Amino acid sequence: MDKIAQALSEVGPRLKRLRTQRDITLAALSEATGISKSTLSRLESGQRKPSLELLFPIAQAHQVPLDELVGTPEVGDPRIRLTPRRAHGRTVVPLTRQPGGIAAWKILVPADQTEPDLRVHDGYEWIYVLSGRLRLVLADHDLVLAAGQVAEFDTRLPHWFGSAGSGAVEILSLFGPQGERMHVRAQPRAKS
Repeated sequence: MDKIAQALSEVGPRLKRLRTQRDITLAALSEATGISKSTLSRLESGQRKPSLELLFPIAQAHQVPLDELVGTPEVGDPRIRLTPRRAHGRTVVPLTRQPGGIAAWKILVPADQTEPDLRVHDGYEWIYVLSGRLRLVLADHDLVLAAGQVAEFDTRLPHWFGSAGSGAVEILSLFGPQGERMHVRAQPRAKS
């Protein structure tokens, strides 16, 4: 019982930390979940016990697994169970589970996604092409990247990526909030 009480006492601070790291107000979270601001505030302060009825919509709003909110103990197996999902006609596999900060994704873009649909949003993205040929439209640039090539860009610029028309493309994508850039050396260091 002590472990359960301890886990429950840590849920509130974990909820508040997750919300503030993502710079989300109680009002915005309330709107996204349908849970009143006062209930959310009482959950975060520990004045209300967390229930599945309250935690499910919060986990869904933050797009994190429920066990991340509850803080389930590690079971000793370091393997991540990858759960592919479909987004915008693509197969997307999240490779990181921590909220906020830089997120890693493996993305399979089908061969028929060749028509640009430029988007703009806050953040910074780094893309590594694992296989296939990726078409990247970035502002006035229209580029084709082959397997082993890398691109990084500010996502506030109009951008889109898809197949170059010769088949499906598999990429790794690292995406971070504005100001958190990934750094990649263009060439290996010379040996001394």
